[in-house]
Amino acid sequence: MSTHQTPGTPAAAVEQRAVIETFGTPDGPFTIVARESDGAVLSSGWSDDEQLVVARITPRARPMVLTRGRLAASDAVSAYYDGELDAIDDVPVAQFGAEFRMQGWRGLRDIAAGHPLTYTEFATALGRPTAVRAAASICASNAPALFVPCHRVLRSDGTLGGFAWGVDVKRSLLQRELAHAA
Repeated sequence: MSTHQTPGTPAAAVEQRAVIETFGTPDGPFTIVARESDGAVLSSGWSDDEQLVVARITPRARPMVLTRGRLAASDAVSAYYDGELDAIDDVPVAQFGAEFRMQGWRGLRDIAAGHPLTYTEFATALGRPTAVRAAASICASNAPALFVPCHRVLRSDGTLGGFAWGVDVKRSLLQRELAHAA
């Protein structure tokens, strides 16, 4: 089940402590930053540059204290890479933004592995078929990558488009999901 911070929550109410873990995957090093209190993923991505992953968290939600440790979310990542594509589905995440952005992030979690959408299809699924650029912005600002699978959205012509962690990682994820979903 997803955990989402509602818009308008005072900054003082945002969790100030988080745990960080970096480990290897077939697509390279993967870093996860999760709240200490409940394990909800704040940010994640394919990099061993931990500050790069932390910087994707909106400033008002960025933890003040980071502690190294083992996260339950890393087990879901390992299971995903072992072919259990749905292992990432129930990992709690915490995201912060306006209502349409929050709706978009929830919508990304509804895109089935092996069945990517175009930005136009994603905007339509969100009930705003003309908001293609906004749909792309939702993907670009997604901090908990993999757990909120923004990699499952493609350009309207079906090409990969951009990805914060590199097009090669996006291609690999989509190929893995297509192979296992078949």
